Amino acid sequence: MAKYLLLKHYRGAPAPVNDVPMDQWTPEEISAHMQYMNDFAARLEETGEFVDSQALAPEGMFVRYDGEGRPPVTDGPFAETKDLIAGWMVIDVDSHERAVELAGDLSAAPGAGGKPIHEWLEVRPFMAEPPTITE
Repeated sequence: MAKYLLLKHYRGAPAPVNDVPMDQWTPEEISAHMQYMNDFAARLEETGEFVDSQALAPEGMFVRYDGEGRPPVTDGPFAETKDLIAGWMVIDVDSHERAVELAGDLSAAPGAGGKPIHEWLEVRPFMAEPPTITE
């Protein structure tokens, strides 16, 4: 089994077919979308392929080390993940092909008007082991 991250983007990916931002959806449309996501996760729990998932709140910031004895530096002149990443799901599947198949299914979550979003999801494999250093 191999673990993959299915990453949902607010922006930064190609535009989805049903490109109405969630803040413009009705409460019913949001509920239907969340139910689809929960049902999808439940199906993967039954097959043993679900690991975890979370929707992300819009709050957040970048933080970096700024040297011994100095406080961390926050933010910066770049797009923040709170502006880019909406949520994620971790799956544990037998193949890359299965990860792509599941990402396609997840992309069909309903959005505005109850129609599938057809959003682009980023599929990223977890590293199986640290990279080797060659000299």
